[in-house]
Amino acid sequence: MQTIVPAIDLHLFTRGDAKQRQQLASEVDKACREIGFLIIRNHGVAREVLEKARQASKAFFSLPKDRKLAYAPPDNRFRGYYGVGNTALAYSRDEVSPPDLFERFTIGPFDFACDDYHQQFSERFFPDNIWPDEPEEFRQALQSYYRSMEALAETLMQVFAVALNLPEDYFATSIDRHISAMSVNYYPAQPDTPATGQLRAGAHTDYGTLTIVAPTESPGCLQVLRQGEWYEVQPEPGCFVVNIGDLMAQWTNDQWVSTMHRVGNPPRELAHTDRLALIFFHQPNADARVECLPSCRSPDNPARYEPTTSGEHLVNKKAKTVRRSTD
Repeated sequence: MQTIVPAIDLHLFTRGDAKQRQQLASEVDKACREIGFLIIRNHGVAREVLEKARQASKAFFSLPKDRKLAYAPPDNRFRGYYGVGNTALAYSRDEVSPPDLFERFTIGPFDFACDDYHQQFSERFFPDNIWPDEPEEFRQALQSYYRSMEALAETLMQVFAVALNLPEDYFATSIDRHISAMSVNYYPAQPDTPATGQLRAGAHTDYGTLTIVAPTESPGCLQVLRQGEWYEVQPEPGCFVVNIGDLMAQWTNDQWVSTMHRVGNPPRELAHTDRLALIFFHQPNADARVECLPSCRSPDNPARYEPTTSGEHLVNKKAKTVRRSTD
């Protein structure tokens, strides 16, 4: 498979002049219209922050199964540990599918005020995170990485605004109390041949505005669907993969595309290899109003969707993907 995802240099926006910023915004607009995926260079996230999060995550997933299950959520709060067989991402498209072949640990916001907004949405969007006692460095490493992703997502939303011919701060008040989640996905080795149609992660689209992925180099990588063909996405070391989610596509009146993607299985001769990915799912404030952007509609191209909120959109999407298990 060949890759078709363009790479952009974020320094052109964060440190460039007006011409360079506009040039980068135009490149982003083109990529988001055509494929909905980008590779981000010079993103400003410290290598140490990324590596500590990776190492702490690897240490957690290497724990015995019973110790990991101690950090499973008591309900479907989308926090804590989920084992292999609990998730089928293709369910979000109402497609019957075998369970995906990955384990997951998920966290959400943790630095927020105890104000009316957060109390109103506490149960649905601000549940307590579940933190393991081991490895000792796990919590601090993931919190540091989450904060880095918050900052990067904020910058990317500024880029998106300019790319959509909007003021740079257009999205600021819609994302200042966001409900973003971060998952560490661990794809274990596959000593047994997967069932027919079973993948490390089944074909799906993401739900929010954008997703930031830090993959590792290993067989069985991220693949995107374009014009009926699957293409591998394997960025150079130190880069992130960013993709548009369903909410952003809806916000832009489908001017930008939320592209189907999956994580394939390694070839059988490399079935002994595993894979780890850090994934940040950016989601605007729970009460953020999402309706067609002014630059994305016209008399000849009216709004295709009824207005909604970020929170309602998320609730309607995510309930389909989780399979509860007693394993």
